[in-house]
Amino acid sequence: MTITQPDLSVFETLESEVRSYCRGWPTVFDRAQGSRMYDEDGHEYLDFFAGAGSLNYGHNNPVLKRALIDYIERDGVTHGLDMSTTAKRAFLESFQNTILRPRDLPYKVMFPGPTGTNAVEAALKLARKVKGRESIVSFTNAFHGMSLGSLAVTGNAFKRAGAGIPLVHGTPMPFDNYLDGRTPDFIWFESLLENSGSGLNKPAAVIVETVQGEGGINVARAEWLRQLADVCKRWDMLLIVDDIQMGCGRTGGFFSFEEAGIVPDIVTVSKSISGYGLPFALTLFKPELDVWEPGEHNGTFRGNNPAFVTAAAALDAYWADGQMEKQTLARGEQVEQALKAIRSEHPEATVEYRGRGLVWGLEFRDKGRAGKVAKRAFELGLLIETSGPESEVVKLLPALTITPDELDEGLRTLARAVRETA
Repeated sequence: MTITQPDLSVFETLESEVRSYCRGWPTVFDRAQGSRMYDEDGHEYLDFFAGAGSLNYGHNNPVLKRALIDYIERDGVTHGLDMSTTAKRAFLESFQNTILRPRDLPYKVMFPGPTGTNAVEAALKLARKVKGRESIVSFTNAFHGMSLGSLAVTGNAFKRAGAGIPLVHGTPMPFDNYLDGRTPDFIWFESLLENSGSGLNKPAAVIVETVQGEGGINVARAEWLRQLADVCKRWDMLLIVDDIQMGCGRTGGFFSFEEAGIVPDIVTVSKSISGYGLPFALTLFKPELDVWEPGEHNGTFRGNNPAFVTAAAALDAYWADGQMEKQTLARGEQVEQALKAIRSEHPEATVEYRGRGLVWGLEFRDKGRAGKVAKRAFELGLLIETSGPESEVVKLLPALTITPDELDEGLRTLARAVRETA
């Protein structure tokens, strides 16, 4: 694909140096539909990034677009704070009937603000309020957001350094397989809890991702998650599952913890809950934890009614019949087979792969290789990103609605990019 030099002058002169994704994809995108994006010169790109997981149903999904356009054309409420609206009622009813009741989940629903880090901040604040303790346990290579409370339970040193102040009241523990199986699960954690001389303040809660997306596609085993839930129960700590990127069907089930058979005390949801890429986040928690005073936690944009509309449409269209989970798992098997073939083709590179559903990572022993693969993939018309503490993992995050042919096309392009960066 021949790419002409785009006019990036206004971005380079006016926009902050903090911009990042655009540096890896140096073009100006103009439109998008399904799993395809197009730049202003008409070049086509297959999207294996899906808005960092916020576009599980693809770009401009026609079902969701129609619902949104109809709502706007009838002058439906756009901004509603936490006022009761018909759009919010429709979403809550769809969420209860399509997601919560079929899974026998008792959660209350809180609208904490528009972003994932808003949901995490609310979860941490609530856990501390309920338990009357400050400490939160998180895990190595975790990522929970960019605001100060979320950063305090995030592992990445580069992102933590951006806070500019000490990040306190968070204690990291080893994630599943962090110690390569050399140490029994949770022996260190429980030893600190048991020993009055350990220096660990009794935590209010533990926060965990079932699959660490930004941390390198590290997949926690169902057994490990069940053990963690048991540790939390025995030591009177709340279990928070951060499902912001891995929820909404990314790993198969609507919630990523379903496979483990656990029921977290608090769950954070964002990214694809709106279905359309509109800002929207939820903090879910067991009813007995609903100890908030009215207005004790609020935010101007927690009532994004257009997001309620597209979210309800997404639930009704994709989660009423149970087919989405089966389709995602089938697509995941397709990805796994392709990554297995890439590994066998490059034994000298020590390529490893891992994932669940439609989130996968391809890790190279040469830590600089992943970035080269992503760069070459872009030149070949495929959008993929890297993750991991040293950006050593190629991250695959296609839309759940991607077709088998599109998935095969992207995987063939990935394989070519790996070959051409050897």
